Amino acid sequence: MSNPPTTAAAPARTYSKQSLNVLLWLVATGFFMQTLDSTIVNTALPSMARSLGESPLRMQSVVIAYSLTMAVMIPVSGWLADKLGVRRVFFSAILIFTLGSLLCANAHSLSQLVAWRVMQGVGGAMLLPVGRLAVLRVFPAERYLSALAFVAVPGLIGPLIGPTLGGWLVKIASWHWIFLINVPVGVLGCIATFIYMPDARNPETARFDLKGYLLLALGMVAITFSLDGLAELGLQHATVLVLLILSLACFVAYGLHAVRAERPIFSLDLFKIHTFSVGLLGNLFARIGSGAMPYLIPLLLQVSLGYSAFEAGLMMLPVAAAGMFSKRLVTNLIMKHGYRKVLVVNTVLVGLAMASFLLTSLRQPMWLRLVQLAIFGSVNSMQFTAMNTLTLKDLGTGGASSGNSLFSLVQMLSMSLGVTVAGALLTTFTELIPHAGTANPLPAFHATFLCVGIITSGSAWIFAQLAPDIRGTARKTDPSERT
Repeated sequence: MSNPPTTAAAPARTYSKQSLNVLLWLVATGFFMQTLDSTIVNTALPSMARSLGESPLRMQSVVIAYSLTMAVMIPVSGWLADKLGVRRVFFSAILIFTLGSLLCANAHSLSQLVAWRVMQGVGGAMLLPVGRLAVLRVFPAERYLSALAFVAVPGLIGPLIGPTLGGWLVKIASWHWIFLINVPVGVLGCIATFIYMPDARNPETARFDLKGYLLLALGMVAITFSLDGLAELGLQHATVLVLLILSLACFVAYGLHAVRAERPIFSLDLFKIHTFSVGLLGNLFARIGSGAMPYLIPLLLQVSLGYSAFEAGLMMLPVAAAGMFSKRLVTNLIMKHGYRKVLVVNTVLVGLAMASFLLTSLRQPMWLRLVQLAIFGSVNSMQFTAMNTLTLKDLGTGGASSGNSLFSLVQMLSMSLGVTVAGALLTTFTELIPHAGTANPLPAFHATFLCVGIITSGSAWIFAQLAPDIRGTARKTDPSERT
């Protein structure tokens, strides 16, 4: 992907301090909306299922549609901003996201809700990259990092409060308000964008790699549908196999295309950076388990343990609190022991923490359940921080833009795959285990947590390929990429 030159921006001195502050709040709010909607629906899925006449164990497409669409749209968002202008694309992103939210709230069937979640994802995918580009082009270099740090904070808060906020809205109103709260914010955002957002664009924007983009997009969609085919979609085995082969063929075809293309959407030269290639692949597979847990835990608490949506949301707070605390520890551990040892050991610990949920029962003491959630939140947060800094630490300025975009794509794709795998496993075990789907599917949850834990622990082998002496923290990059 081409790096937009800062010369395309109007000088920062042409903007008043008030305009700059409003721009920061506008971009931060857009990032908050985008990340909030990635987790806010998790605690509301059983309530949505009852309203739409569906099984709560077959609602994963509501989550998958949003994250998969964002993964597909991330590569094109920066190019659109360069070509059409930052203001026009950011305005369109907020408008599409807001309309998608309004339509989600008025959905009367699961298929309608999934379709409008796709629309939400299209808008959400452009909010952060385009907003970040606006900050880059307006703020002077000496204020760039502080401005990005300000923008990043709401994006870090959104996923943390999402499950609790979603449960609270279900309790005091209904699941529809999970989407309706975006509407007034979106209307104000459109007005502020029209007034304060710069209309910077890059007149020398390179031609978009449409062929490479279509190959990647088709591959991501095909692999997601193949994994979810036997569960929610009810596809035949032959169809699932064809989709899986198609996805692999698309990824191979993209690799062959990228070698010959003059400006591929993602250059394969990025994989010559050892830490980047190991970190990216490790993120892809380790995050499958981490992406499954925010979907599985609220569902387990409500469907099998009898919690309300609000209570299930509150139970996610120890995960968030422990995660925030443990981020301070991982840097010292990496400096002392190196990335390989920390990631290999911690990946296994994350897998064991996930598998420990097979011990969940109605008789489990509350304090033990809270400790279990806190331990998972702690090691999972350390895993994210270590993986992310490893992936980004050796990207030079030339590969920073393309590498960050590819990294963002992998993060969203792995989140989608995590929910897809969790939903497929849960459906399979519900059908295989006697009485799991009739009275209480707790045994099916146990088996699913065990499998997710094994998948995550197995990804430790990827990090074992690192040299033992790799230490040091990440280069100074966009703080919003470190979630």
